[in-house]
Formats: sequence, C-alpha cells, structure tokens
Amino acid sequence: MRIFVAGGGQSAETIAKRLIREGNELVIMELDGERCKYLESHLDARIVHGSAGSFTSWRRAGIATAEMVIAATDSDEINVLTCLIADAEVPAATKAIRLRTREFSDWEKMLTARGIRIDRVIHPESDIVGRIYNVLAVPGVSDIRDFAGGEVKVFGMNVEHDSWLAGKCLSDLVHAGPPQNTMIAMIFRGKEFIIPHGDEILQPWDHIYVVTTRKNFDATLHFMGIEKQTAIQRAFIVGGSETSIAIAEVLEKQGVAVKIFEEDAAQCEHVAAILKKSVVIHGDGSDQDTLLQENVEGVDAFLALTAEDDTNLIVSLLARQLGARKVVALLNRVQNLILAQRLGINTTVSRRVKTVDAILELVRKGKVLSVRTFREEEAEAIELIAHASSKYVGQALRELNFPRGAIVGAIVRPYGEVIIPRGSAVIAAGDRVVFFAAESCVAQLESDFLATAGEA
Repeated sequence: MRIFVAGGGQSAETIAKRLIREGNELVIMELDGERCKYLESHLDARIVHGSAGSFTSWRRAGIATAEMVIAATDSDEINVLTCLIADAEVPAATKAIRLRTREFSDWEKMLTARGIRIDRVIHPESDIVGRIYNVLAVPGVSDIRDFAGGEVKVFGMNVEHDSWLAGKCLSDLVHAGPPQNTMIAMIFRGKEFIIPHGDEILQPWDHIYVVTTRKNFDATLHFMGIEKQTAIQRAFIVGGSETSIAIAEVLEKQGVAVKIFEEDAAQCEHVAAILKKSVVIHGDGSDQDTLLQENVEGVDAFLALTAEDDTNLIVSLLARQLGARKVVALLNRVQNLILAQRLGINTTVSRRVKTVDAILELVRKGKVLSVRTFREEEAEAIELIAHASSKYVGQALRELNFPRGAIVGAIVRPYGEVIIPRGSAVIAAGDRVVFFAAESCVAQLESDFLATAGEA
C-alpha cells in the first residue's frame, strides 16, 4: 500500500518503521530540515521537506497517488488541514488523524457534518485513561487487554522472586488446578520473547501474559497470587497534562480524592479551572519532601504522567519506596518499557503503542478485527474472523502447522462460547480467533490464516 504520513516526529517514526516492515511504500512530509536528514538515514521511505498544511507541498510529494493518508504531526490544527487537503486531492484514499485535544469528538463531528470522510480518529489519551483506570485496583497487574467485546481478558504481570510461580513449569500450573479456560500465552524474559510450552519454567522477573475469560477473570487473578484492592480512595498524579486532567475527571466521579502536582503556575490555573474536586498543587512532584508533606505514604494510586520519561521513571521509583500501592508511568519512548520493567515499575502506558495499533487495524481493514502490540512491538495479539474457506478451519489445533512463534490464545464461537484452547480444539467458520505471535511472523500468520483450504 502507498501511504503518505504527515509529520516525522518520534511517534510518526514508530508508525513508519512498522508499516515499512510490513511491505508498505511510505512518503513522509516533515517541516524540520534536520529531522528530514535523520529520517532519510534511518528509514527506507521517501522523505519530503515541506509543510503538511500546504497544498503545494503535498502536490509536490505526489499525494494524488496515495492509498492512505495518516495525519500524525504534533499539531492538531495541521493534522486537520492535512485531512482536508487529502479529501480534496485524493478523496478515495483512507484517512486517519491523530488528535490530542480534549475536544477531539467535536472535531470528528464537525468534519463528518461537512462531508469530510475520516476513517479513523485516534485519540491516544482516551485509550491511556481507560488502560490506567482498568489496572488501578489491581496492584500486581501491568495491563489488561480486552478482546471479543470483553469476553476474553488478557493481563500482564511480573513473576516476583518470592512468587509461588517462580521455578514452576507450566505443566505444574496445570496440575495446580487453575480456573477453567486459563493459559499463559506469552513470556517476556529480558529482551527475549517466548511462546511457552508445557516444559517452560517460569523464572523470577519474567513478565507473563495470561489469557482467561471475563467470567473467570477474578478467579484467575487469585490463582496467580494477585488480589484486587477493595476500593481506591486516594490518588496522586504528577504532571498537569491533558491525560492527567482526563484521568482525574474519571477518578473524581468515582469519589477518589485526587492531588495533582504541577510546576508551571499557569498550567496549575488551567487544570484547577477544569477539575471540580481535585486538589492542584503548585510544586515539584518528584521532590520527596513535597510528597511526604502531602501524605504520599500508602496512597492507593500514584501516576507519573509528565512529558519527560526520565522524570516519570525516577518519580515512579520514589513512589514505590514511599509506599504507594499502585504505580503507573507514562513513557513516550517505547524502548524505555523494558527499562521500566527491570526497575520494577510494573505498569507503563505509551501513546505511541496505541497509535500504532490503530493504524495497523486500519491498514489491515477487512482482515483483522483488532491489533494489540506488546512492549517494544516484539509481539502482537491479533483478532480475526475465521472464514469457511480458511485452511485453519475444521482441523484440531495440534494438526495445524502454525508459524513458529505463534499460538491460538482464544476462540469465541458466534453464539458466545469462549474457549481458551488446547490441542484438541477446532476452529469453525465464523469463530473469532485471537492469536499471540512474535511480530516477525505476523505477516505469515495472517497470510496462512486467510489462505483457502486448497492453497499450499
């Protein structure tokens, strides 16, 4: 597919790398000349120096040949202009826009009302707020992902050195009597990604992903040694960003006492004008004395949501030492996700990961229902519909030759039955199938899954 990307920032670069690896032809429009030189030396893409808000620049780039246009600059206004230009120059192209403003839904309605077709509006902050809220009451869980309308649950957790899981092989866990329809689908061990088998031994500091059903979710948490908090009463947030405001609004509605720490006085006034109940403190949320003065000890949730990864990592470590029960760090650089895990910061969120997921779903439209990437994009969970002609339909899983590094994590029948499968399970036409796979074999997996039974 020929894809034009507005913006060459770090988020756009992450998107571009993934799309290029999947065989797409990319053209990237970037205004900063030095950034253009960097992209030219690091990406197998055509880099055009120019403004994404200019008809002339896009015509010079050849936008008339675009099959997809992705507006992913750091400016919402320029992203809107990009989509308007794309709609005028190549109306048949698929269009995606990333917006950061709290008013993203108003922009979406306005564009639709004026006949501007946008195929996907991506608002990473909304996803981040949902992901944070889902895990706040579960201290030992890094993240929770939903598939098949929430009927399939996938959660991540660290195997601590003193956990009963450490040193056990997966077959031992099966004999220990886990809840029905539960399995460990992925293991991240340092930089290694593992699709495990029955003889795989869990090691301290492994980061594992467990698949279960909505019905068995709480029981599976308990089996793995994780207990939910009864209620969240207090939350500290460092950084007065739009993400901080959004999660604070959600927590306020739940009766949570929220304190937000922001060093910029003008931003403090902006935050305080929006939030109804939260306490906004003009101060350094990375200062231990400040946190102790505000009674950080034993706080139920501590969220490090500044724009700087280094600050978020340092503050999160400090919060753990001061007794925060749940710590969440916002990381803008995907490569810092592994570092956070090694430092014992269990829960991290990233805007870029969500943006990549949304773009991949759009690129694969008609084939894939949902895409979820994990850590440094080393692995994916992909949800597909099994068609009657697929060569994977009608045979026991143990008889199928899946690509190395891929496993079926869940099968959901059209009538609602959820199966976390073993080797005897059979995929039927119309099933939703959730695969877990190394990023390197996703293309082959999709190709094989979509191939008809008569193809080699």
